[in-house]
Amino acid sequence: MLPVAASRAATGSRMRTLTKTAPSAVLALALLVAGSALAAPSAGDPALAARVAKVLSATPLIDGHNDLPWELRERFSSKLGRVDLAKDTSALAYADGPALMTDIPRLRAGQVGGEFWSVWIPASTKGPEAVQMTLEQIDLVRRMAAKYPAVFGMAYTADDIVRIHKAGRIACLIGIEGGHQINASLAVLRQMYALGARYMTLTHTENTPWADSATENPEHHGLTPFGKAVVGEMNRLGMLVDLSHVSAETMRAALSVAKAPVIFSHSGARAIVDHPRDVPDDVLRLVAANHGVVMANFYPGYVSEARARWDADKAAEEARFNAPPYAGLYIGQPERAKAALAAWVATHPKPVVTVADVADHIDHIRRIAGVDAVGLGSDFDGVPDTPTGLDGVDKFPSVLIELARRGWSDEDLAKVAGGNIVRVMREAEAIARRLQASEEPSDLTLSELDGQAAK
Repeated sequence: MLPVAASRAATGSRMRTLTKTAPSAVLALALLVAGSALAAPSAGDPALAARVAKVLSATPLIDGHNDLPWELRERFSSKLGRVDLAKDTSALAYADGPALMTDIPRLRAGQVGGEFWSVWIPASTKGPEAVQMTLEQIDLVRRMAAKYPAVFGMAYTADDIVRIHKAGRIACLIGIEGGHQINASLAVLRQMYALGARYMTLTHTENTPWADSATENPEHHGLTPFGKAVVGEMNRLGMLVDLSHVSAETMRAALSVAKAPVIFSHSGARAIVDHPRDVPDDVLRLVAANHGVVMANFYPGYVSEARARWDADKAAEEARFNAPPYAGLYIGQPERAKAALAAWVATHPKPVVTVADVADHIDHIRRIAGVDAVGLGSDFDGVPDTPTGLDGVDKFPSVLIELARRGWSDEDLAKVAGGNIVRVMREAEAIARRLQASEEPSDLTLSELDGQAAK
């Protein structure tokens, strides 16, 4: 449905952006060479892969956004006994979408040190139901970590991430992907933090009563007074303010009041792809001043301008063929409309998007905001497809290999892999300790500040 992909909306599963010891360097190198064959960035891959494997043995690779929890809910009714994540799930076939992009063997092959598991729920879910569904998703993440204790460890602080990585395990962190999930309640926000949530995206694809989304017409032109109170309470708690999915006006408003570094858990550079889900250059400069981090998204429609335009053209063709209840050349004739769309796709092939395209966004963010402001935020298992050579969590190193090919130092590779987000968490934790020494938990309400009730 753009910005939520129609292919997943049809099944209730959503796409968002338009979720033993570590392997040795030798094993990681072999896996990388085999797994990255499609990407093939250069003839010097073995040496570059060895460099990257060495970096990741010392620095945890932290992915800012993975939607596996929602896929487990949709495909397996949140019943972990129905899927064995200890086995490769890439060959599993699903009638309602692509195979899973995440499992333990591929996390190990990709030398992943930590995942922010998204506890996303649909933006259409509101009120107490939204709170309950979010709690169920938090419970699912915690149960997943508990089921594989030799592999996963719940992380709540930067120190936890480092400790878990040194023990050869993968840190599990929780991110709430939409302000609608707290039902405009700071008390609910605090309880979700207490249960482990360490960031909250201020909106998803729809506006909240207190903040504007990137993909809905402006209502507040940024943050309302209550929205600013939400940011303030998140800073006091030590919960990272995530500005992926919000409008540029909301980005600027949040950065103007934030007392701690912000994050973009899965966003690209708008100078490369002019889509509101990506970050404008003026905001990138504000992120640099804020000491925040932009974690590069892998979704092709936000990575490639050609792909973004193809997506828009395809959506237009779908509407032209069948747009109930009144429009469409083949309205009420789904098979005929499907055949017509297939014929259009056959003559308008989908543009190829590559690892190099993702690296272009990272390079641009670095150029504008500095190397301390870049990270990785894949959106794996939250998108219907990915760039060539980036089809699962085992392929993370291929992005770093491409950056190494472009001349990035080992120190800078470590920063983009995970060093920057760990540093941001440390700063946010330190600021929270100072704020908690002088501020009480806020009891402000939407009604008091904005004169409206939650909706």
